Amino acid sequence: MRWYATPDRRLLAASILLQLALAPLLGHSWDTKIFMATGYLVGTGQTPYLAQNLAAVFHHTGFGVISSVGYPPPWPLVLGLLYRGVHAVTANLIVYNVAIKLPLICADIALAYLVAAMLTSVGAESATARRAWVFLLFNPFLLYVSAAWGQIDVLVALLAVAALAALNGRRVGGSAVLLALAVCFKPIAAPIALVALVYLLGRSRGQAARYAAVFVVAVLAFYVAPFFAFGWSRAPFLLRLNDHFVMNGTMSLTTVARLFRDPLLMTGRWWLLGLLWIPALAVGVVALRRGVGGFDDLVKKSTALVLIFFLTRTWLSEPNIVLVVPLALILTSLGELDRRALTALWVIPLAFTVFNASPLQLLWVAFPDAMQRSLTFVAQYGHATLVARAALVIAWQIAGWWVVVACFRGSRRQAAETGLARRAQAPATGGGVSWS
Repeated sequence: MRWYATPDRRLLAASILLQLALAPLLGHSWDTKIFMATGYLVGTGQTPYLAQNLAAVFHHTGFGVISSVGYPPPWPLVLGLLYRGVHAVTANLIVYNVAIKLPLICADIALAYLVAAMLTSVGAESATARRAWVFLLFNPFLLYVSAAWGQIDVLVALLAVAALAALNGRRVGGSAVLLALAVCFKPIAAPIALVALVYLLGRSRGQAARYAAVFVVAVLAFYVAPFFAFGWSRAPFLLRLNDHFVMNGTMSLTTVARLFRDPLLMTGRWWLLGLLWIPALAVGVVALRRGVGGFDDLVKKSTALVLIFFLTRTWLSEPNIVLVVPLALILTSLGELDRRALTALWVIPLAFTVFNASPLQLLWVAFPDAMQRSLTFVAQYGHATLVARAALVIAWQIAGWWVVVACFRGSRRQAAETGLARRAQAPATGGGVSWS
């Protein structure tokens, strides 16, 4: 019997309890407030894309000046349901905070099982699949981003990996819907759609056309339809789309540029840097001209294009990198990627959050005064922390591009299997060379 049919309940329980312990009292001071406010607006029939003063609603001064949510409709709709089912009943911010994180904790657990099942299905040993399962259940970066921070990137990762699993299983329509939903939670998964189309074009143009059609229809259903169904104004949301091209900082190379030119404003012709990821992805697609092979290659090329997108953006939030972790884990488990590369991909962004003062901002929910005092203290060492962040960004660029190059190389696993097959077919005649 496969191990995941009878999982180690103690490990599973420990992961769940650990995440539930992190969830109540921690939450990012920016994201958590916006998510809570968005839930109220959607839950009370208002548009979530228009900022309002909600201090009187939540009886908290932190909601006096707050931005509107910048995500497409699926996550705001989830938040609206959580508000109606939890905060409208309890009127307790801590309980509301836990409720917002429950879908993320469930996604953490589901992602661990999905990756383990995928590895088993492609012939990995049970011990290898179990190690991957444990890795995802207790990975500090994933638990920090979801259970402590409260960001939704693990949902995107779960849906994107499920889309790849469905595509490998010849479920073209289901894969397109899953990937469209992932993109509509956060567009960071969009490069995987390019890989999926190249993968299918190498097999059947009809299937590729079907995938593209289902993907577009699903995006319209998840992304566009809610604006009409709920009567939300599209103008505020469309104005915020420009943020993705003019924002700069965090784990992008613009943080390094701040050492020489601060503040770095994306004005004048500088905004063109915000478009760099477009030609970079185009080059990545050209590099796929030989097509995409089997499951290993599908995951490798997806990892490569997502990393190209991340590495060339002028804004890369640390939680976004959660999407890369399960993909790199699959490759590492199959012997296609060095374990040190996997470690670098999650350790570097986790270290970056420390020098970006993100852990201090998680104190907002239960310890707002301590958060403010801590941030004021850390601000005194602003240049030193900027230098540390710049160094980590350079390390991230080196590790990221190394993985991109590794993913575009030939599959070690396929090469090994091909070599074994050739040796098995070679005539046993004293080691002579066969020219056939």
